[in-house]
Amino acid sequence: MDGERRGWPQVLLGGAVFAVCMAGTTLPTPLYGLYQQKFGFSELTVTVVYAVYAFAVIGVLLLAGNASDTVGRRVVLLAGLGCAAASAGAFLCAESPAWLYAGRLLSGLSAGLFTGAATAYIMDLAPRGGGPRATFVATAATMGGLGCGPLLAGLLAQYAPWPLYLPFAVHLALVVVSAAVLLRLPETVREPRPLSTVRPQRPALPAEVRAVFGPAAIAAFVGFALSGVFTSVSPAFLAQSLHVDNHAVSGLIVALAFFSSTAGQLVVGRVGVRRSLPLGCAALLVGLALLAGALHRELLALVVLSAIVGGIGQGLAFRGALTAVAGASPADRRAAVISTLFVVAYTGISVPVIGVGVLAEPLGLEGAGLVFIACMAILVSTAAAHLLRRPLPRNS
Repeated sequence: MDGERRGWPQVLLGGAVFAVCMAGTTLPTPLYGLYQQKFGFSELTVTVVYAVYAFAVIGVLLLAGNASDTVGRRVVLLAGLGCAAASAGAFLCAESPAWLYAGRLLSGLSAGLFTGAATAYIMDLAPRGGGPRATFVATAATMGGLGCGPLLAGLLAQYAPWPLYLPFAVHLALVVVSAAVLLRLPETVREPRPLSTVRPQRPALPAEVRAVFGPAAIAAFVGFALSGVFTSVSPAFLAQSLHVDNHAVSGLIVALAFFSSTAGQLVVGRVGVRRSLPLGCAALLVGLALLAGALHRELLALVVLSAIVGGIGQGLAFRGALTAVAGASPADRRAAVISTLFVVAYTGISVPVIGVGVLAEPLGLEGAGLVFIACMAILVSTAAAHLLRRPLPRNS
């Protein structure tokens, strides 16, 4: 790529496109209660609709997580924006739960195409020596976009007409603008090859990445599991147990978790990657404890605190994991390795979320949440102990 076209303006524009895509994946979060009223489905259906997205992400990452290393970053990202537009269209046409499944499936395809490719693209666009800052832009775009989705949808659903339609119409317009921006950015893969050369990948790691990948993946799994359950279940808990019927408030509380994640990512530069992973696990443990207290005592203040503290822990763990893994990856396999990390992370989003939905029927939402918290507390404690015993290499 021409050096004159590489720089921070391009990095920030790439990050903005990434954020728009990710916002679409959480846009339905504060609207599930309205869909439940409209279609009459259970809490299990809500969690399955949510998890369909994660399974679609995992499928794309496994089948085409390395595609942008081969055919070029922009082609893959434009395809991702196309899926995001189709997802918005499905929600705009939703007249039955089947449309919700289709919309979430398309949203997952979009995120799967974006996660590894956009992260690698933003790092490619950075000036020489700007890798760590570019990684922050990529992770901040991910979490900031995820936070903007429920915030935007909640505000529009509460204070504007057509609550189940206007959020997706606005997002569709943002996707069109993002495509125009992406077309003006340069391609960073020097010798793109035809699409026919792309082959499905198994989760495989270059030898130089393996020592870093294990503990990083554990931390990413736990952080995404907490984010996934908080995003899918908390609006229902707020409405049913705390009687918070304001969609804007519900969207804001979910958004706080993602915005706090971005704040946690900022701390990584100060504490270093080696410390950020165990510190992130510790903060996640505190966030889980606060969420348990919120479920048991039915206190809104504890829900807010759990969103903030858990979000900070997720940010510490996520950026630390991504920085360590991306830094250890060969440039020509970076997107594939990052995609493998996201396979682990999105497994954390999908499986626990469905588990909570299944348990919500016999145990109630609070009981299912407490079972989830206990399981995640054991896992995050194990991960922290592993990281303290076997910390990342000092050059991470």
